Amino acid sequence: MLKVFFLLSGVIALVVVIHYEVLYRFTVIMPRLKVRHRFRIVFGVLAALIAHAIEVWIFGLLYLYMHRSNHWGELVGNFSGTLLDAVYYSFTTYSTLGIGDIEPQGDIRYATGLESLVGLVLITWTASFLYLEMTRYWDRD
Repeated sequence: MLKVFFLLSGVIALVVVIHYEVLYRFTVIMPRLKVRHRFRIVFGVLAALIAHAIEVWIFGLLYLYMHRSNHWGELVGNFSGTLLDAVYYSFTTYSTLGIGDIEPQGDIRYATGLESLVGLVLITWTASFLYLEMTRYWDRD
């Protein structure tokens, strides 16, 4: 159980740092963009979506690793053991959509629960960030 805790803590720290860096870099770059202010928001949305996709892929790699390790449980159901299946499962977990066609068993369940919580927090963080950027730049054109 301690190994799962440290593994998940490291992955969560990694995705939070990635998200922070993308949003921070965007706030630095935003004022320098030579485009209309409203288009800056579009770039912000695209940057945030790329950050979320990277984070989902990181969790997908974690699921694949945990699934292939014999001591951390497995993903069962409509799961063939491929990276794309693991990333698909990660997308449904991160977004808290939770379709239910893939089910975690064993310690991998803790990763699922934590990814849902992390996804909720990071998606909310992105929404708040984009709202603040919109209020700052929206009416300047």
